[in-house]
Amino acid sequence: MEFTLAQIAEIISASIEGDANAIVKTVCKIEAGFEGGLTFLANPKYTHYIYETKATAAIVNKDFVPEKNVPCALLRVENSYFAFAKLLDFYSQMMKNSKVGVSKMACIAESAKIGENVYIGEFVSVGENVVIGDNAKIYPHVCLGDNVKVGNNTVLNSGVKIYAECVVGNDCIIHAGTVIGADGFGFAAQDGEFTKVPQIGNVVIEDNVEIGANACIDRATMGSTIIHKNVKIDNLVQIAHNVEVGEGSACAAQVGVSGSTKIGKHCIFAGQVGVAGHLTIGDQTIVAAQSGVSHSLPGGQAYLGNPAIPINQERRLIIYRKKLPELFKQVDELEKK
Repeated sequence: MEFTLAQIAEIISASIEGDANAIVKTVCKIEAGFEGGLTFLANPKYTHYIYETKATAAIVNKDFVPEKNVPCALLRVENSYFAFAKLLDFYSQMMKNSKVGVSKMACIAESAKIGENVYIGEFVSVGENVVIGDNAKIYPHVCLGDNVKVGNNTVLNSGVKIYAECVVGNDCIIHAGTVIGADGFGFAAQDGEFTKVPQIGNVVIEDNVEIGANACIDRATMGSTIIHKNVKIDNLVQIAHNVEVGEGSACAAQVGVSGSTKIGKHCIFAGQVGVAGHLTIGDQTIVAAQSGVSHSLPGGQAYLGNPAIPINQERRLIIYRKKLPELFKQVDELEKK
């Protein structure tokens, strides 16, 4: 697709310095610019590239003051990184909306209800009484169990599996290989044996949630595992049965949350954080990478370590631990004296 700088400026509310009729065909890195490419400058470390880039145009902040001649046109905005993200989203939506229609190789139950302007790809399986909202995009090899509901404008990428009775809201994105609604890890131990506890609940994913590739969100034993609106979940995350993730929270790759834990609003869990079961995590909690949360945490603080403690305390302990060999040596010398 081709756009003039004038068209792009309208999308991102930019002022133009240069030829408004210049054509851009794609985006590019500022250090690897080329004719027809559009780039952006947000990180000051990359400023020197703008004086030598071969890109046709660059998005910059309004307060950017060139130290010498810039060889490309400039699109000035309040926040260049945000504007670039907005432009990419616009392009992504255009590409997504271009796909419409139901493949003849999809298997769709007669009782399913399909909205308008929907795309359903090859080898998709849609169960009984499934409801798919308007403008949804269901890519090849997706499987939707009986009574699943998928909201408007939601995208299910290739290989997503959503078990029976689960609900996905509007404007969600679920990436390839993710499984929604598999059984929670529920077993009753007796006489050295494990008896399966049937998992008869479901998963409810609210609006504007994005879930990365190969994540797993287990159905509840009873009731619902709930992912509230605006939550962002990275690849390879495990959310166990009856967990509740609060509005606007984010989990980075390889986070694992054990059963029945309640996570508050606007929390951040960095990579490989592990959270024990039946805990309550307060709003606006931040847990640093590879930490282990073994007890409930009040909100509004950052934590680090295993077990996770307030981050400043753990940083002091890290310094002390580094000094332990020297301390042991001093103690040995004192004991000899």
